Amino acid sequence: MAVGRKTIIGLCTSIFVVWTLFVIPYAHADIYLYIDSEGVLHFTNTPTSSNYKVYMRETPARPKAWRPIQNYDDVINEAARENGLSSSLLKALIHVESYFNPRAVSKKGALGLMQIMPQNLELLEISDPFDPWENIMGGARYLKAMIERFNGQLPLALAAYNAGPSAVERYQNIPPYDETQRYVEKVMKLFHLYKKS
Repeated sequence: MAVGRKTIIGLCTSIFVVWTLFVIPYAHADIYLYIDSEGVLHFTNTPTSSNYKVYMRETPARPKAWRPIQNYDDVINEAARENGLSSSLLKALIHVESYFNPRAVSKKGALGLMQIMPQNLELLEISDPFDPWENIMGGARYLKAMIERFNGQLPLALAAYNAGPSAVERYQNIPPYDETQRYVEKVMKLFHLYKKS
């Protein structure tokens, strides 16, 4: 029985989709496709020529929160009141820093919900960085200090929270680091979203 080229392409595409869903579920990149003159399909996430065309744009799915966001409302509200901050701002910061995972540890060693660096624990009066109350209260104190240091300019304070105050002072602006610039943008967007909710 003759099998048409479209049928073969359809079958190969189905196999590839299953492979991408189950074999490499944690890979996040655009997938490119090239069909050569013999009808062979070539898939890659790093195209080597202009013959490759985008087959699938892949956007990483946001992981589910470790706990319902509302679980931390009481301590977030308390920390906001004590430090003269917006609870929506603290919630946005926690969202970006740890996605509400109280046991989060970053590659750089930042700890807990608000990703406090170990060298700042004593200064912020945190004995257990994985205790949500201690972490949020300490993180709120640090954010308040950054806001005061940068004269109420929230984007600069957020940049300092992420990259350190000396980097912000050196550039007299948000440092030209992709990570920090994306970080400030994400926190600001979520801040406005949480304010509306």
